[in-house]
Amino acid sequence: MSKAPLTFFGKHWFLVSLVALVGGGLAVGLSLSQETVDALDSQQGAGAFLAAAPGWITRIVLFLMAFSLNSGKLREALRFPLPVLWASLVNIVAIPLAGWGLMGLQGNQSFAVGLVIATSVPCTMAAVSVWTRKAGGNDAVSLLTTLLTNSLCFVVTPFWLNLATSDLVGSSAELGIGAMTERLLYVVLVPSILGQLARSIPAVGRFAVAHKARIGIIAQGLILVLVFTASALKAGPQLKSGSLGLGAIAIVWVCCLAIHLAAMLLGGLGARLMGFSREDRIAVLFGSSQKTLPIGVLLATDPRFGIAAVCPFAVFPMLMFHATQLFVDTIIAARIAARAAAQEPGSSGAEAAKSDEPGSG
Repeated sequence: MSKAPLTFFGKHWFLVSLVALVGGGLAVGLSLSQETVDALDSQQGAGAFLAAAPGWITRIVLFLMAFSLNSGKLREALRFPLPVLWASLVNIVAIPLAGWGLMGLQGNQSFAVGLVIATSVPCTMAAVSVWTRKAGGNDAVSLLTTLLTNSLCFVVTPFWLNLATSDLVGSSAELGIGAMTERLLYVVLVPSILGQLARSIPAVGRFAVAHKARIGIIAQGLILVLVFTASALKAGPQLKSGSLGLGAIAIVWVCCLAIHLAAMLLGGLGARLMGFSREDRIAVLFGSSQKTLPIGVLLATDPRFGIAAVCPFAVFPMLMFHATQLFVDTIIAARIAARAAAQEPGSSGAEAAKSDEPGSG
């Protein structure tokens, strides 16, 4: 029996699981009776637990991701912060502007708002550094880009969402910037700070280093739980009750791909024009273009934000954007590493090509 399928799954288990759980979740959601859906939406009993679950899962994931980040390398990037600032500028300004500009092309309101959610969330917590290392780049730059964009998330994301959706979702969606900022402060920034503070304790920090891979797997597993529940309890039932044309799905997916590639192009060209080193250019390439999944799913599905009630399909673009960047960046990182290995046999690029599959965050 060929070991190729097992080898492929071992290297790309998160990507395979993501596709399988999105499909499985949609199938479960489509099979739920309306009575069951109404009971879960009532936010009583099991419904209350499920309504609170996305927030707590996101907190745990971001704590674990921050806990596993080696912030000791950040001093290197702080000596020359321009690559970090440029990558962050593209990530939190250029990409949201692109998402805002493409709202008018979407086939329905949910996809328009979902595209803004996908483009306004911060950079991934772990995957960007893994991709950067895989391609032979400076992971200190990617680490600081991650921390900076996530630290600003509780201000940046509400700003873009309110700016882009003020005329779309109406007053029934509770998109007040104050409430959203406070919620994201507790859900995103506080767990990230606590994760780094816990890591600063010597014994705990050694535990984080020794078990980094296991911590990453646990965080990824929780993200998959979040994706499955969002697909089964939100996307599936809404898909059953509404109608989504294939044309609308194709348009928003193409927009996700185009925005991601355009951000990579802008980030890479700017880095080259500013004379960054090859390692810094690689870090900017990924840091400027990647977007995190758990915060986007939280915004699109948590009833306390009010988006899900008005835009029931808003979670789809976030799932599309994340799956697309997983496929695209895995290929790009592997090609960059292979090119470096061909030019300089035995270099760090050759070693990076052997690294594990990028995770998620």
